[in-house]
Amino acid sequence: MAEKLTLTKVLGAPPAEVFAAWTDPDLLGRWFAPGEMSATVSELDARPGGRFRVEMRHPSGVVHTVGGAYREVEPNQRLVFTWAWEGEAAPETTVTVQLRPLDEGTELVLTHEGFPTRELAEQHTHGWGGSTAKLAGLFAGVGAGDGG
Repeated sequence: MAEKLTLTKVLGAPPAEVFAAWTDPDLLGRWFAPGEMSATVSELDARPGGRFRVEMRHPSGVVHTVGGAYREVEPNQRLVFTWAWEGEAAPETTVTVQLRPLDEGTELVLTHEGFPTRELAEQHTHGWGGSTAKLAGLFAGVGAGDGG
């Protein structure tokens, strides 16, 4: 049975701003890598059938590259895309991002599914936790720590 992870975070910005942070290459590059890692977005075409490619670089120089294709794009509400690490044996998985408006901002619910092992899902839980902490920092106007 395939494993999945679900992460929920409240962000201090309206859904349109959060959606832009997922679909604008300049904004995505500011938060889409956990901890001390930085992200470089080399491709981002947020429409059904469009693709993305992001390099996550550790200060030591190690680079991990992920890419995929958008399956669903509902502005300010939902994104569904595939996720595959380049040069690694891990299978392609699927990420769903749902945005729900709240009085104080947006509830983000991220589901990443299709992992062959619990261990792989847990590794991605750590990565998404760190990345979404940086995302929250974009809207909080504070430094974005690694958050996990």
